[in-house]
Amino acid sequence: MDINEVFTKWLQFVTEQYAAEAPDLLEELKALDPVKDAEEIYDRFYTYLDFGTGGLRGVLGAGTNRMNIFIIRKVTQGLCDYLHSSGDPLSVAIGYDSRIKSDVFAREAACVCAGNGITAYLYPRLVPTPAVSWAVRYYKCGAGINITASHNPSKYNGYKVYGPDGCQFPPEGAAKVLAASQKTDEFFDIRKMDYDKAIEEGMIKIIPDKCLEDFVDAVLALRPGNDVTKLKLVYTPLNGAGLECVKMLLSKMGVTNVTVVPEQEKPDGHFPTCPYPNPEIREAMELGLKLVREKDADLMIGTDPDCDRMGAACPDGKGDYRLITGNEMGVLLLDYLCRYRTEKGTMPKDPVAVTTIVSTDMVTPIAEKYGVELRRTLTGFKFIGEQIALLESAGHPERYIFGFEESYGYLSGPHVRDKDAVNAVMLCVECAAWYASQGMTLLDAINKLYDEYGWFRNEQINKAFEGAEGMIQMGKVMDSLRNDPPAEIGGDKVTGRIDYKNDNTGLIKSNVLEFRMDSGAKVIARPSGTEPKLKLYLSVKGKNEADSLQKMAALREAANALLTSRM
Repeated sequence: MDINEVFTKWLQFVTEQYAAEAPDLLEELKALDPVKDAEEIYDRFYTYLDFGTGGLRGVLGAGTNRMNIFIIRKVTQGLCDYLHSSGDPLSVAIGYDSRIKSDVFAREAACVCAGNGITAYLYPRLVPTPAVSWAVRYYKCGAGINITASHNPSKYNGYKVYGPDGCQFPPEGAAKVLAASQKTDEFFDIRKMDYDKAIEEGMIKIIPDKCLEDFVDAVLALRPGNDVTKLKLVYTPLNGAGLECVKMLLSKMGVTNVTVVPEQEKPDGHFPTCPYPNPEIREAMELGLKLVREKDADLMIGTDPDCDRMGAACPDGKGDYRLITGNEMGVLLLDYLCRYRTEKGTMPKDPVAVTTIVSTDMVTPIAEKYGVELRRTLTGFKFIGEQIALLESAGHPERYIFGFEESYGYLSGPHVRDKDAVNAVMLCVECAAWYASQGMTLLDAINKLYDEYGWFRNEQINKAFEGAEGMIQMGKVMDSLRNDPPAEIGGDKVTGRIDYKNDNTGLIKSNVLEFRMDSGAKVIARPSGTEPKLKLYLSVKGKNEADSLQKMAALREAANALLTSRM
């Protein structure tokens, strides 16, 4: 069918059969004029949402290219069909965050599972993303579903799928679920059970509090064990799902002096204090920074809406606070864990750390110093989770000591197979307390590492490409860089190039390009798997802070010029 036929079909079926359960979608559809709103209709219906780095993700609203109950049912039906053919247990753990309609979508997914003879373990309230990975393994489920759009703006929601190992589905698994869902008509082919009936018949089981408490205890079991009772903290959950578990964790650790940012304490999917509820972005952390100054606290911590990413700020020694980047936190925590475990004699034989191809090169010499095998994966924590699974299948899960990605995701144990901001909070607090006992802040620690290993600096350039035409344009930019690669960037000769889509890298084929220059600088181009953005990852190494800043400024200007020239 062409676009207008699909639009007409949706309007007809929602009007005739689903008006009562989807009045908002019906209102949207009725407001669209096939002539005046042709472009809008095209964007809503030209495709179905696809799986990216972080699962299915899209703008809320009516259409095949939107997040709504019909797309949730369609994809869940595909997952159920896949499960019946996979041989995995016929049970699914389901969670959700604070986003608009997350609770509705989670219940819809549970009802479709029940209608397909698959037991759904459903969290009764919002939970961190890693708690879903935990529940999959806790109940030995065949799959997991988490309704979240992580750190995206409020107009988005999403759908993450987990396998029986607690990892997000790798590309081949996601492709099978997507293929099954593509055979499913969102109006005719859905098998769904009434929610109350499913509860009564035991096809939907409400997950008890003990599961979540055991998750927090599993995080606590990974503690190095420093005294953290003297720390004074400010915390913000950014109106998301982190509050309950983080407060429970800190209480069990003995941290009593905790102030929560009041404007961002309660769950609110509209995220009224910031357009991008992402601890990577300063605007999202401004209220926390204001409060930490007022309280003169030792540390400010923020978790994103689904509590799988963590950001932090520490005193800068000049009367203010400085945000710590994801790469800086990654190297800080790796160095701390290696140093502490070596001193205490708890470092495993042949330890392994895992990070991604876009994360800082600074991690390499740190791993070498402590005799740690460093593995690099594609972007997406599911690939780090796969490395944990490989170590587990080989009988040595204890070899895994830490994994991180530059986008503020961290994990120090095999209790879950996704980035875990609850775990990250524990590590950050422990690390800060350990350095405080030596009269140092986290910034002092970062600068000491820079002096030892070199002044590495990393930045990102993000270029948004909205709508169907934007995605086409983004593809053309990547094609240009791939087919006509630059010989130099800002006068710096390109001496190495890796095409992760076509070269034999040992990794799954991915639309990523890497350029290394004569000076040691690096540029990686990668379309985002969660947002309509092209990301350029920039990396330099300087002799000191001033040198690294100067080199980054030059590379930033050159990379922007390169991007502009290919558009």
